[in-house]
Amino acid sequence: MSDVMNSPARSRIESLLDENSFVELGAMVTSRSTDFSSNEKKASDGVITGHGLIDGKLVFVYSQDPSVLNGTIGEMHAKKILSVYDMALKMGAPVIGIIDSKGVRLQESVDALESMGAMIAKAVKASGVVSQIAVVYNCGGGLSALPSMADFVFVEKNGSFFVNSPDTIEGNSKDKLNTASAEFQFKAGNADFIGDEASIFEAVRSLFMLLPGSNMENGNVEECLDDLNRASDVAGKTDNLAEFMKELSDNHVFFEAIAGYAKSLVTGLIKLNGMTVGAVGNQDEILTSEACEKATAFVKYCDAFDIPVLTLTNLSGYESSVDGEMDLMHQMSLMAAAFAGATVPKINLIIKKAVGSAYVLMNSKSLGADLTYAFPDAEMGIMDAGKAAKILSESLSGEIGDIEADFEKNCSGVENAGRRGYIDRIINPEDARKYLIAGFEMLFNKSDETYYKKHSAK
Repeated sequence: MSDVMNSPARSRIESLLDENSFVELGAMVTSRSTDFSSNEKKASDGVITGHGLIDGKLVFVYSQDPSVLNGTIGEMHAKKILSVYDMALKMGAPVIGIIDSKGVRLQESVDALESMGAMIAKAVKASGVVSQIAVVYNCGGGLSALPSMADFVFVEKNGSFFVNSPDTIEGNSKDKLNTASAEFQFKAGNADFIGDEASIFEAVRSLFMLLPGSNMENGNVEECLDDLNRASDVAGKTDNLAEFMKELSDNHVFFEAIAGYAKSLVTGLIKLNGMTVGAVGNQDEILTSEACEKATAFVKYCDAFDIPVLTLTNLSGYESSVDGEMDLMHQMSLMAAAFAGATVPKINLIIKKAVGSAYVLMNSKSLGADLTYAFPDAEMGIMDAGKAAKILSESLSGEIGDIEADFEKNCSGVENAGRRGYIDRIINPEDARKYLIAGFEMLFNKSDETYYKKHSAK
């Protein structure tokens, strides 16, 4: 058993979990296959499984062992992982998968393929029920669907993560563009975080403390050790929403999700009075298809696990490109459906601009925001007053300047929106934290009436 005790799979688990907390399960399992006279069969069958603690909270974990048959998946290997999922579902605890595999085991042929399918199906069953985190060292082919099913994906900076290896893609090579690299997949939105092993494990532990174990826990709420009335130093940080979100959060706790993709929109988890909140904000004023896709996935995760949603709105238009016209309207509809369909508490804070129809899709009052706040200098309206005046001047008499001033006074601005009930309160930036805390506290026991349906058509 010494080879198993010294395996990289075991050392990774022990580095990640609380000291001396790991309890291995299925340590004696071996492959039943005798095809091709394999003499590499070893206890554990290429994967270490069990449970342990992270900061005292229960977690189930599996870690593939590249030193045993290259960590490849066979029948018994898969059964061990399926068992971990079954226990996690029974206990309502998260699953962390450490993936380091060369794929399916050739010696077991179709048995191995079907076993991989069973693993993916189990991850689908667990999706939205228990939180799933994947740490990827090496993963390719159809197996890449398994870590991609996780809610959060971490890739070791020298690892490989791909469907087709770079050299098999027509017109490409690894030297030309390494599509399997951590950096490439990070920019493609398939990884939330990349780094060396130590930084990944530190980030996983930090993230883990923000997550509920299951969808039965009503989100994640812990004791707050920060000043609830602390002035939020967010003025001037509307162009750096990661810093903006961090400043709002208890003790500046912040985990950015899908950080390398669609950087015009920032998504992340923060704490407000001990409650984990999902924050979604516009880094610039243009709504792109990639940004919509990113927001949709994040909001659906938050809704599945009863995590309240905060939007930081700054929008004045849409991506204008041929590529955008091919996909933007579809992604817009999916994002609108995610916001409108989410039954968790939802607060919208307009930080700079809410101009035109783009902002409506960003968790507006009409789309279901429970509360809408705005900063005093935020711009709001159907369009820029100068542009509106030029259009109106074609049918109205008078100077364009007068028409513009009249439009600005009567049709634009957050105060006009407030008079019509679309803004609940105008707040100063330094008061943002305390008003958001009060708002989410008030909405804590929110209950939305829902209609029976199998799922959205979109």
